[in-house]
Amino acid sequence: MLLYILLAFFALIVGLLAYASTKPNTVRYERSAVINASPEKIVPHIADFHKWKAWSPYEKLDPQMKRGYSGADSGTGAKYNWEGNNKVGMGTMEIIEVAPTAVKVDLRFIRPFKNECLAIFTFVPQGSSTTVTWAMDGPNLFMGKVMSVFMNMDKMIGKQFAEGLASLKAVAEK
Repeated sequence: MLLYILLAFFALIVGLLAYASTKPNTVRYERSAVINASPEKIVPHIADFHKWKAWSPYEKLDPQMKRGYSGADSGTGAKYNWEGNNKVGMGTMEIIEVAPTAVKVDLRFIRPFKNECLAIFTFVPQGSSTTVTWAMDGPNLFMGKVMSVFMNMDKMIGKQFAEGLASLKAVAEK
């Protein structure tokens, strides 16, 4: 009887891992918000990592998080690193492009799992407002595929992006 239970458990694990391996090799998470400000008023809040504390949802996950800044003060070449609790882990970001229509950030997670992504903020003016889209593209590593079997990663990350855009909206509209 115990042998059958162990075989069933083993088959379940193999099945879950096989199912996880069918998940896409890349992921894209994105959310958008309309901000009643021009891109010129919004971009500085994104292109300067010192200003992220005012709007980024990740800054609130660990009040004791250690932060470091290097490179340019803001804009292309600005660098940021963090190390915190299990909710924020450890990683680095570098602004690799700033334009009136987009800010691109090289995002590298070190802990709890290594991964390299591209965060892109795009700006589409609409009269006196701007539609801001926060997207993240990257590889869907095997651990990410396994996690996505048990939780909706788009919903989880999307919720954080939406929260961040709402905070960015409040900051930019002041």
